[in-house]
Amino acid sequence: MARPSLDQLRTFVTVYRAGSVTRGAALLGVSQGTASAHVRALEASLGYALFHRDRDGVSPTVKGIELAREVAGHLDAIEDATLAPGAGGAPARAVIVGGATEMLSTMVIPHLAQLIDAAGSPVRLRFGLAEDLLDALVDRSVDVVVSAVPPRRRGVAAAPIYDEEFVLVAAPTWFGTGLEDVPIVAYAEDLPIVRRYWRSVFGRAPDGMRLVAVVPDLRGIRTVVLAGLGMSVLPTYLIADDLAAGALVALDTPQVAPLNTIFLATRGREAQRNPALGAVAAELRRLIR
Repeated sequence: MARPSLDQLRTFVTVYRAGSVTRGAALLGVSQGTASAHVRALEASLGYALFHRDRDGVSPTVKGIELAREVAGHLDAIEDATLAPGAGGAPARAVIVGGATEMLSTMVIPHLAQLIDAAGSPVRLRFGLAEDLLDALVDRSVDVVVSAVPPRRRGVAAAPIYDEEFVLVAAPTWFGTGLEDVPIVAYAEDLPIVRRYWRSVFGRAPDGMRLVAVVPDLRGIRTVVLAGLGMSVLPTYLIADDLAAGALVALDTPQVAPLNTIFLATRGREAQRNPALGAVAAELRRLIR
């Protein structure tokens, strides 16, 4: 019986993480037929099925889960070793950090030199929505993600690092005005952040409110609200100085402020095996607070 090859094992782990032969093949840069052949050959050499197959993709069998747990870390370590900073005179591999534009721009970019020093290698930032970035983490096109949603993906390890607190704010000229009379500046047409605040604090949707502007960047919303256009819900890390200076005022002071937990996500134990990635993760925990 032929022994499994590294190519077969890497294809298996990639398909396992992607949840699809088609997507796994795309990540590996091979055809779907080649990826399927690798998996079938591996199953034949092992003598058992690794995946259940259906129209929606593949899901691992119990044996498949056990094999992935046993070999994935070793395969990642081999890949890390071949991409190690300075190996064979090659340039250091960049660590790619994904996260929301506003949070990384406010908390990380001002200290980017420290992050690079900690890593001992280049650092690249990638902005985007949390779900898209977590997909990129699984795809290995991002190394660590600062995620505003709980990561629920196979092979992803995550830990809470920060509680994002939200405040309903406006320029002082609106203070004392009934909330129903203050126009809303929102991140999107469906008022995602405002709606979450209203349901958490008031137990209802913000129906009947007047939407005056949509600005898909929290820093832009802050600028518009400072100018007096209306009210919005913003995280305290963006507006703490404005509140302290009186440039913005809180229009509502609930007993328990709405919070959103921020997670730091990496692939499995990769941050423990890769010194550069581990250093970046540790520095991000220090900076995002």
